[in-house]
Amino acid sequence: MSETTTGRTRRRPAYERAVATADRLFYEQGIHAVGVDQVAAEADISKASLYTHFRTKDDLVLGYLQGRSRSWQEHVAVELPERGSTPRDHVLAVFDLLGEWFEAPGYRGCPFINVEAEYGAGHPTHDVTLEHRAWVRTLFTSLLTDAGTADPDGTALQLCLLYDGAMASAQADPSRPWAAAARAAAERLVEV
Repeated sequence: MSETTTGRTRRRPAYERAVATADRLFYEQGIHAVGVDQVAAEADISKASLYTHFRTKDDLVLGYLQGRSRSWQEHVAVELPERGSTPRDHVLAVFDLLGEWFEAPGYRGCPFINVEAEYGAGHPTHDVTLEHRAWVRTLFTSLLTDAGTADPDGTALQLCLLYDGAMASAQADPSRPWAAAARAAAERLVEV
């Protein structure tokens, strides 16, 4: 199927540009600071095209968060097997991945925590945030179970606190090695 035989092929790049642009703008500036006009203009698509793919701005925000979650999950799935051979190594590697993200240009904190600060629990984004947080907790629980940890659920909650705390701290005060500190605390939690 060529671009000339179907409008669907032509619309897909507009959809991808809209999502990529919304991702960049929402993460850099915040949800409330960015309007759909700005997303459409910077994505070089019409507002009508944007609304073809996303009925409301909330739908675009949901797409942004779902994309962020999917991207992080894929990154972790690819990276963990390369970073050690044991479940304990993989738990600690999660904090190494956070540290690499913190040092990347444009780090502005956890997109899920940021959206929760803007919208709160009554907004549809809250469900996406809860799903992502459940994935993080399940990842830690699974790795801890495989490592033979006595209380994988309780320890996973503690690791989640370190994970979230490192992200929030790195956003507020990027001059300190928050990921390394969280990793060191995690090492003590997962000692065998």
